[in-house]
Amino acid sequence: MDTLKDNVESILKLIYQKHQNQQRILIGIAGPPGSGKSTLAESVVSELNNQSIDRNTSALLPMDGFHYDNEILIQRHLLPRKGSPETFDVNGLSHLLTNVKKAEGDIRYPIFFRKLDRSFIDAGLLKKEVDIIIVEGNYLLLDAPEWRDIAQLFDMTVFLRSSLSILEERLKSRWLGLGYSLGDALKKTHDNDLVNAKLVLNASLPADLTLYE
Repeated sequence: MDTLKDNVESILKLIYQKHQNQQRILIGIAGPPGSGKSTLAESVVSELNNQSIDRNTSALLPMDGFHYDNEILIQRHLLPRKGSPETFDVNGLSHLLTNVKKAEGDIRYPIFFRKLDRSFIDAGLLKKEVDIIIVEGNYLLLDAPEWRDIAQLFDMTVFLRSSLSILEERLKSRWLGLGYSLGDALKKTHDNDLVNAKLVLNASLPADLTLYE
């Protein structure tokens, strides 16, 4: 059984139903860190564009570009909790998605580079003619002030669930892959990542489609 393929097909089916009467739609894919949101979102975008005859119809817009810079997090004593809701520029994300829905022109957006641990403003470009925007991020459905406003901007939402044991192993491997020692990788996984994962799993609004991997 190919879970990723099945999940992509489930999302595509819902997109085709929703896209019939709209020029541009925004689809939010939420889920805990390490659940495979990025891979799922990238696969959906790739499949949509492969099915297009003359142009790219879909684009990916990751929420991670709205990480606050480390300098800001240090000032706010939040660096050890980087990746938690309060370490993101939720107002900036809301402003961008509001403009994206209008589709009035090409739009630049920030991209987060994990190996450099920082975001680069205007590193991404969303073309005006793209009409299916896939947005992925941990807190797109978070049931909390300001974040609830983000959830209202989507035409369709997806939530990707995963067990904590799977998340733990993936998150640990992520930090090891970035050169962290085993002790530091375990500390970051347990003291921050899994705390965030539990919040996402327990405090997210219902999605139009819930998937499991």
